[in-house]
Amino acid sequence: MSTVDTVPKDTGSKSEVAYDWIRARISRHEYGPGFRLVLSAIAGELDMSVVPVREAIRRLEAEHLVTFEKNVGARVSVVDEEAYIHTMQTLSLVEGYATRLAAPLVTGDDLARAAEINDRMHRLLDDFDPYTYTQLNQRFHAVLFDRCPNPHILDLVGRGWSRLAGLRDTSFSLIPSRPRHSVEEHDRILELIRTGADPDELELFTRTHRLRTLDAFLQARHDDATPTTETP
Repeated sequence: MSTVDTVPKDTGSKSEVAYDWIRARISRHEYGPGFRLVLSAIAGELDMSVVPVREAIRRLEAEHLVTFEKNVGARVSVVDEEAYIHTMQTLSLVEGYATRLAAPLVTGDDLARAAEINDRMHRLLDDFDPYTYTQLNQRFHAVLFDRCPNPHILDLVGRGWSRLAGLRDTSFSLIPSRPRHSVEEHDRILELIRTGADPDELELFTRTHRLRTLDAFLQARHDDATPTTETP
């Protein structure tokens, strides 16, 4: 694919274009943890000066996706596993409760929109794009908790999602078996809301849904760290 095909259309400033371009590659793990971001090379790819690329890098640094090392420069940040665990555990609690409180206020149009998003996620499974999948996943859940009448809980949910984006917002690319189970669980969440299921059941299922992704992530990291023994 040519550079022209991969560079996003300039709908904003050059620094915004550079930001979107670099962030997409980090999210898709084309630029993996520790990858060195050479400003001049990126500027050449995007046919722009180094200045907007530097601005984009600084923005990514503020989001904790990029770190600067002395005498080295900018690198893609390594996943902070402990922070990821804590964020997912907290998000499971507040998002589960927000979904519970929002459920009686969710409309038929809301359910239809969430179902359409989940259908798109189903269709992505055969040609998986972790970046797009993750964006759709966030939109799906937002439709179902946005009507939560408690603004303080909504604020906590929003903070949790923001922290996930700063840590690594495409954990699904590391756990390829999880997305298919996840969209099936989405179907179950929609059914629970649609049928007016017991609030405790809905909250617990939504919470467990989040924790299953965390468990899959931790298992994948454990498997990667476990040395294999070859049979002579």
